[in-house]
Amino acid sequence: MSQGFEIQVFSRYENKIVIEKVYGDGAVKFAYGNPIGRLLAPLIASKMFSRFYGKSQDSVKSGQKVAPFIQNFEIPIEQYQKGSLQDNPIETSYRSFNEFFIRKFKEGQRTFTTNPQEMGAFAEARYFAHANMTDDLTVPVKGSMLRAIDLIGDAELAQDFIGGPLMIARLCPVDYHRYHYPDDGKTLKSFTVPGDLHSVNPLALKYRQDIFIKNERRVSILDTEHFGKLAYIEVGATCVGKIVQTFDESKPFKKGDEKGYFLFGGSTVVLCGEKGKWSPSQDILDNTKQGIETYIQLGDVVAEAIAQGKA
Repeated sequence: MSQGFEIQVFSRYENKIVIEKVYGDGAVKFAYGNPIGRLLAPLIASKMFSRFYGKSQDSVKSGQKVAPFIQNFEIPIEQYQKGSLQDNPIETSYRSFNEFFIRKFKEGQRTFTTNPQEMGAFAEARYFAHANMTDDLTVPVKGSMLRAIDLIGDAELAQDFIGGPLMIARLCPVDYHRYHYPDDGKTLKSFTVPGDLHSVNPLALKYRQDIFIKNERRVSILDTEHFGKLAYIEVGATCVGKIVQTFDESKPFKKGDEKGYFLFGGSTVVLCGEKGKWSPSQDILDNTKQGIETYIQLGDVVAEAIAQGKA
């Protein structure tokens, strides 16, 4: 995951390890690695703090941070659509930082794999994956912190996912913050699990192993055409102003349809599957064993269906 406070990520596209440039790493280190910061942790992880901070990113003044942010983090802004100030250059076209944060890709910048047996990346993010959820997992947290029953928060619904595959897609503040459906299907049930709003940064996970099961989560149980049932879990995080659903969940969805977005703050999507239905891509599995996330672009292959009878 990291050496010291250095986060290493394998880029599938550069075919090498890259060092992640962390936005707000000083604050994360203080909140989780400093004794005084740990005393303040309940306040930092409170909904009141995150909603207040998230709301501040809606202000016109916050829009002044966009251009320096783009430059500092070398964001390929030419891949994205302009904001609401259409007459301005793209760097100054976003009315607020939140408008920039939920920016959309230009048409054609990302495409989903067309092979029905391949699962498309549901978020542009850094991925960990396990072929089976077990209590002896150690990356990114102890396996006992990745039990389906605790992630989903409903013992009956979790039964379908015990021992099944798992993927964790971590979005950074620099990323595209919309998330999508990985296959065709329909929503069986969706609900919110109340909780805290701790940071999901690997630096925070070093100090708090229970973040994925303690943070507020939005859970959707999906019935997909090629990968069986999926538990699609959007995890809240510090400074995430809101998790917004943009798709009408009463309707069937298609592979690649936008499901929703996170307002300001990095966050995470966790995907749980049924045992024997699909397996995460081998490069993600191999890197996970080394404690290293794999950077995957939206729509690229992250898993393959398992032919029934071979499970």
